[in-house]
Amino acid sequence: MPASSPKVKYKLPMAEDVLNPLLSLVKEQGMIDDLQYEEVLGEFKRSGKPVIQILQDFGIMDLDSILQVMANHLSTEVVTIREKDLTPELLETVPAKTARMYQCLPVRLDGAYLQIALVDPLNPGRVDELGFLLKKDVQIVVADPSAIEKLIEKVYSEGDTGESVAEILKELGMDQDLTTEIKTSAKQTDEASLMQDMANQAPIVRFVNLVLYQAIKDRASDIHFEPFETEFRIRYRVDGALYEMSPPPKQLALPVISRIKVMSNLNISERRLPQDGRINLNLGGKIVDLRVSTLPTQFGESVVLRVLDRSSVNLDIETLGLPQFIYEYVTEAIQRPNGIFVVTGPTGCGKTTTLYSCLRRVNSIDSKLLTAEDPVEYDIEGIMQVAVNDALGLTFGKALRSFLRQDPDIIMVGEVRDLETAQIAIQASLTGHLVLSTLHTNDAPGAVTRLVDMGVEPFLISSTLMGVLGQRLVRRVCRECRTPFEPTENQLAMLNLSPHDLGDKLFYYGRGCSSCNDTGYRGRKGIFELLVISEAIRTLINDRAPTVVLRQKAVESGMVSLREDGLRSIFDGDTTIEEVVKYT
Repeated sequence: MPASSPKVKYKLPMAEDVLNPLLSLVKEQGMIDDLQYEEVLGEFKRSGKPVIQILQDFGIMDLDSILQVMANHLSTEVVTIREKDLTPELLETVPAKTARMYQCLPVRLDGAYLQIALVDPLNPGRVDELGFLLKKDVQIVVADPSAIEKLIEKVYSEGDTGESVAEILKELGMDQDLTTEIKTSAKQTDEASLMQDMANQAPIVRFVNLVLYQAIKDRASDIHFEPFETEFRIRYRVDGALYEMSPPPKQLALPVISRIKVMSNLNISERRLPQDGRINLNLGGKIVDLRVSTLPTQFGESVVLRVLDRSSVNLDIETLGLPQFIYEYVTEAIQRPNGIFVVTGPTGCGKTTTLYSCLRRVNSIDSKLLTAEDPVEYDIEGIMQVAVNDALGLTFGKALRSFLRQDPDIIMVGEVRDLETAQIAIQASLTGHLVLSTLHTNDAPGAVTRLVDMGVEPFLISSTLMGVLGQRLVRRVCRECRTPFEPTENQLAMLNLSPHDLGDKLFYYGRGCSSCNDTGYRGRKGIFELLVISEAIRTLINDRAPTVVLRQKAVESGMVSLREDGLRSIFDGDTTIEEVVKYT
């Protein structure tokens, strides 16, 4: 190794270092005090902005000092990268796709040693992965992260895609040694170490990273890896709909899934039981949490990754798109000293996001907030969040019992699943606590019937329940290719409308363009219905009235149904007839 090339040293990160290695480093070296640490950590969790930027924005440290601290920690040097020094030969050492995915730039090539500057140089896993991918001994140098980002965009032109999924698949198909290894692995008695080796093969590492990068770039909320008898499918869920990517060869299922299990610290040799894990990634400069779930199936393990992108989530209640009267009611209801407020709807309709937004609104220094969730999706500064774990006996009911001894003001229950949880939530409300929760029902009035079916006494429901917000997420028409059209009578019949009801209202659909991947949709929005527990509704609850009667009375009292709110979105040009019919 050349004397001029400093060797990188890493200390083993503590648990809190995983997401904030720089913040922990400057605190460890006494450059910030405890109060500043908490302020920066809170801003990082709230906004997802890089810690290096927050330290500068808060006036705590300047850029040169931060870079020098990182360089000293890594036993390396701070460099200034100039565009003229980035020769074509140097740039060829790092493909464009790798540079964008890992947010890195080659700085100097010295024989087998390649100096690289990273936007996130304190991530030790990056050095090993880049060494795998580039087949060189990688040395890290420290440079201004914003300069690295700008140069990546400039020197790797948009058309220069580097390697693609198809190219890696082609390489994997030609790699006979790897293919033979995969085919023989099933015959091994003790296959854990062999699976680990396969999972760390450079082409497999590149393939999995590229799939994750592409999914996050396409705004996927979930990534599905599905092995079947004759094929291996990979699908993304974008705006609620699943899209399939080019299927890789069937024999890649085992090493690809093993790679994901390695990344999420799961037991790689356990393939008979479901497992849950988590991956923290800084992908393309964005902090992304991936929640991993494996499920044993007939032809191998099915793996689903839920994407929790901190930088794109906005937990302000104003951004939920609530109609004005619902917004006013919800903001007033969550300021009350006691009572139960329920958000209802099917899985994946944004219930938890709505409750998080409510908590953010009431999260102040004079209130104690506790949440029981399965699992905790986003960390919110100032709120005590508990992850429910049924396997260890920490159920929603058990967590809630403990909450009542913690002197809380507001309690959030991730989901009311059983009578025990419902009864303790009601008890908490009756003893002067505000309780927020979710329920899985088809509409707002159905939440009342569901609680009665669980075994809760109607008089307890009527005396504690303040309101029920029902919601759905419908896909937005792409603004780039939105086109007006005249609906047919059949389409209007699906909405129980006639041509006479329309007047001069316009309907829109998306033709499909590059902005929306030719789907006609981009993004999602909520549609809502609010059941306010009035005196008339309370009487019906006490009389054990069925859902249909509750709904009738609520509509008479002015409740706007999900279908009617969907029509508002259609007439505003936000969504389509098909979306509203599908979800209401």
